[in-house]
Amino acid sequence: MDLTQGTPEEKRARSKKMMLWFGIISLIMSFAAWTSAFIVSSTREDWLTNFDLPNAFFISVGVILLSSVTLILAKRALKQNNRKVVTTMLLVTFGLGIAFIYNQFIGFDEIISAGYNFTGPTSNITMSYVFLIAAVHIAHVVVGLVCLLVVIYNHFKQKYNATNMLGFELAANFWHFVDILWIYLFFFLYFFK
Repeated sequence: MDLTQGTPEEKRARSKKMMLWFGIISLIMSFAAWTSAFIVSSTREDWLTNFDLPNAFFISVGVILLSSVTLILAKRALKQNNRKVVTTMLLVTFGLGIAFIYNQFIGFDEIISAGYNFTGPTSNITMSYVFLIAAVHIAHVVVGLVCLLVVIYNHFKQKYNATNMLGFELAANFWHFVDILWIYLFFFLYFFK
């Protein structure tokens, strides 16, 4: 397919999708660097090998997976022009995003209660990496929540319908990426000690 073909609207849509994928690829490379640094640092003498991830991180996995399901349901309802279901599922997705962040901070509290702070005399390099990786991911979830707010606003302005959903799709793709990223990070931290 020739990328120079099509209407100006089709070209704009393709370029926006391509920009999103460039962004996602750069984020993948960034998180690959963090997890690579985690692996390299695991050879240090002061590395913890017997740590447990906080229980709240397990809950976060379920919450983030459910948020992807609700966003898929919102998109399906949009294709059927069922505005009420779209509204409900978008708001539930947003609420689940907030719940995810809340659980992450509960997880941080669990780590601190176990005696490990991010920095200072009670810090440990292993747990500092866990803090850092989770915190950087939270920052990307916040970006996803901002995208969802824009989608919710545009939905109320009736910008999207079954034939015009580019902004919705871009936000949904980013949200699903952030969800998949957390699942990868969780299993990486769980299995690689």
